Amino acid sequence: MKTEFPVYDICTLSDFKQEDVLISRFAPYLEVHKNLHLPHKHTFYHLVLFTEGGGTHAIDFKSFPVKPYQIYFMIPGQVHSWSFEGQVDGYVINFSVPFFQSFLLKSDYLEQFPFFNGSLNDAVVDLPDNVHSDIQNLFEQIIRESETNNRLSLDMVKVLMLQLFITIGRLRFTQQAQHINTYNYTLLKNFHKLIEQNFTSLKLPKAYAELLYITPNHLNALCNDVLGMSAGEVIRTRITLEAKRLLVNFDLTISEIAYRLNFADNSYFSKFFKKQEGIGPEEFRRQIKNG
Repeated sequence: MKTEFPVYDICTLSDFKQEDVLISRFAPYLEVHKNLHLPHKHTFYHLVLFTEGGGTHAIDFKSFPVKPYQIYFMIPGQVHSWSFEGQVDGYVINFSVPFFQSFLLKSDYLEQFPFFNGSLNDAVVDLPDNVHSDIQNLFEQIIRESETNNRLSLDMVKVLMLQLFITIGRLRFTQQAQHINTYNYTLLKNFHKLIEQNFTSLKLPKAYAELLYITPNHLNALCNDVLGMSAGEVIRTRITLEAKRLLVNFDLTISEIAYRLNFADNSYFSKFFKKQEGIGPEEFRRQIKNG
């Protein structure tokens, strides 16, 4: 099998690795890893708080302007790149999938936070003025604790990280509560989880509705009410995203990508992609190459 385009784990990014976590101020991290401006994947969770800087950063081909006191979250598997302007600083934390699993009884604890669900609508958070100092103080405490050899220092890092997630999560939970009740939120969360597990084999809403024990009409109405798109469009969007991620790997042919996504043939895949994106996969690939 041909190699994928760059996929980084925590070991690749630093000679220092302690229990699957890397914690650093962002300026020195960026100085060491200048090549990370090119599109690449991470095998770990990745979060950055900007305290100064400008430019853009992109997650799964959507570009965001860089602003002070903006924090962005990435989950394993997402494609990421950046283009900064001037001096950029802040904090970066990378941690592996198992990092919290031995610490928390609930292995899927992080999934309750909107910014760890892979949705680009929740991945970037502009922090309100009234929490700037609290959030920055938490990052400073995490940095200090990671640099000590005190007893249970790693557990303290985990506690502080959870405090950070809960503090930011509360900002998002308050906004969500105004739009969706708990039952519907759980249904949508499970729908997205099932898509993530099955999008190459299950491409119709009916199959997911059966797995959720609801009718296709119910699922479709829920997606339209909350997400503003049909259940079928949610599925097709995820398939298209994976196609884009694979197209960044220039070693893969279009036929190989079509096969990986379980399309009958190259022609059917190309028609599907063009209908979704307005351009064919070859044109999309050319645009990525040309920057």
